[in-house]
Amino acid sequence: MASDKLQALQRFFTQHASHPSLHNAVEHWQKLSNTDLTSKHTTALVELTDTASLHLEHQMHRSGYPDDLLDLHQQLFLELESLIANQSIDDRHNFIIVIPVADRPQHLQTCLDSLYTLCRRFNYGGFAQQKFQKIRVLIADDSKDPDNRDWNRKIQQQFCQLGLEAIYFGQDEQLQQLDKLSDSQRENLVRILGDPPTTAFYHKGASITRNLSYLKLKQLIAGDSHTLIWFIDSDQEFRVNSHRHRDGIYTINYFHRIDRIYTSTETLVLTGKVVGDPPVSPAVMAANFLQDVLGFVSDCARLQPEHTCQFHQTATTQGGDAAYHDMADLFGFHDQQEYFRYSCRLQDEHDQLACFNDFSRLLSHFFDGEHLTRQNFYTNPPAAMELTPARTLYTGNYILSHKALDYFIPFATLKLRMAGPQLGRILESELGNRFVSANLPLLHKRTRDQTGESEFRPGIDKGRTGIDISGEFERQFFGDIMLFSLQALIEHGYPRQKITDERIAQILITTESSMLDRYKQMQQEIMAKLETLKQQIDNRDRWWLHCSLTTDAIENIRQFIGNMAGNFGEGSPGYAMISSIQHRQRRRQQILQALQSYTEDRENWRQLLTQLL
Repeated sequence: MASDKLQALQRFFTQHASHPSLHNAVEHWQKLSNTDLTSKHTTALVELTDTASLHLEHQMHRSGYPDDLLDLHQQLFLELESLIANQSIDDRHNFIIVIPVADRPQHLQTCLDSLYTLCRRFNYGGFAQQKFQKIRVLIADDSKDPDNRDWNRKIQQQFCQLGLEAIYFGQDEQLQQLDKLSDSQRENLVRILGDPPTTAFYHKGASITRNLSYLKLKQLIAGDSHTLIWFIDSDQEFRVNSHRHRDGIYTINYFHRIDRIYTSTETLVLTGKVVGDPPVSPAVMAANFLQDVLGFVSDCARLQPEHTCQFHQTATTQGGDAAYHDMADLFGFHDQQEYFRYSCRLQDEHDQLACFNDFSRLLSHFFDGEHLTRQNFYTNPPAAMELTPARTLYTGNYILSHKALDYFIPFATLKLRMAGPQLGRILESELGNRFVSANLPLLHKRTRDQTGESEFRPGIDKGRTGIDISGEFERQFFGDIMLFSLQALIEHGYPRQKITDERIAQILITTESSMLDRYKQMQQEIMAKLETLKQQIDNRDRWWLHCSLTTDAIENIRQFIGNMAGNFGEGSPGYAMISSIQHRQRRRQQILQALQSYTEDRENWRQLLTQLL
């Protein structure tokens, strides 16, 4: 071994030689360091580095991710890559990262910036011949705006020039892929791939776009069993956050971790989660968000505006275990009743007035999916590499082996929310311990820092008179009906066992009735809290009504109250749709047909994949 390539590793093992978890690693290291490096020794060195890095990541988390440990962690992997590069064969997995994007070029830019930084930081697979050797990107563009499509192409070209191979899979490329199918194949797969007109081949939805990408992926990997496929969302980044590093830090070598999982286990589908903004719609976060807003206003009322800001005194409560979800109990999580205290984002010394004004400006972000009080923060438990059985797939963070391309996103043409949990229930029932979850989250940022808004969200309309989320609200309600109906069917052996149409229809009716009651109960809770908030804000005894510097803040809060009432109150468009018997009957029939056809759709899909070999 060349001594200059081992110094960082030697330093690390020497420094931590006394740590119990590294005792065996140090002994093996001492033996290896006195021998010539061979392929066998390289494998052992990868394992030793893996053990060391897990210990180091735990230490970084406990000490708040200081720069010196982050740098040592990076150097550990860079030295490992340098050693592997000296060998003739690197048989670790290759990756294709698939990013569906619809009119979000700024999000896409930030996402790929973070990926490029990750690649440079850890250099997985090495950088040679002006490109990263084991990582490719597929940009699946579903944008409507021609300017955004051009922008996305320029982003693709930019990263190709930087050495990150990116493939643009836009409207023309998707249509070319479909043209390879026969008329009968197109007809048989219409519920999977859709059938939009070529003149309006955009905003087909993330599920259809992902399914179309499967066809391109089948072509790209061409039977290569050593390529893993990683689906993410464009509003995510390849890093994690902490209470001290809200914008994110590069502390996970994702490619190394995922390669190790697929090398050492029989995993077919792996899902991570997200940190940062919750991965759910504001349609199912309104009650607990109002609870936290009420808590903030009550806290503000106790002290005068010139008092030093009190919202830095306690650590931010973590919004893990679906604490952001109004119906967390339906997913097996604890229903938390207490309010979560706001953590002020202002950095310089300031008073309570400044915090109150800033909080008011942030309230509208809720309708873009940002939760001010129940964000998720990354945790690194001692068993950081522990795999757990999964039941929910996060469509913004899941990895497939080539053998799992059979599992397209189901019911895609309905454009319902909860597609990931729906597919997850099917995977759980059929794959067992080959469908797992790992502590490999991505950072989720729903809004852009420059604007405080999301670039594009289907089903949300921001007009002059207010914000209307009824489209997303409707898709959430019927997505929940699909999910819990599917879950009940799976308990009866679906989809492998034939379930009568009458039985499916009865389960749908029962689930719909239960879900409608739950949503109406939630509406009553939301409106009661909203009325309490209105009374607190309009209370003449409160200091903010007697302060000339809170005029804009009071207006912001009242606009928020108005938007909440417009989306969750009596006569709101979203509740009008789900209360309509005719609308529910139409949606129920669509869901019924989708469930009845799923087994046939799967068989047609498998036949197509076989023919594409």
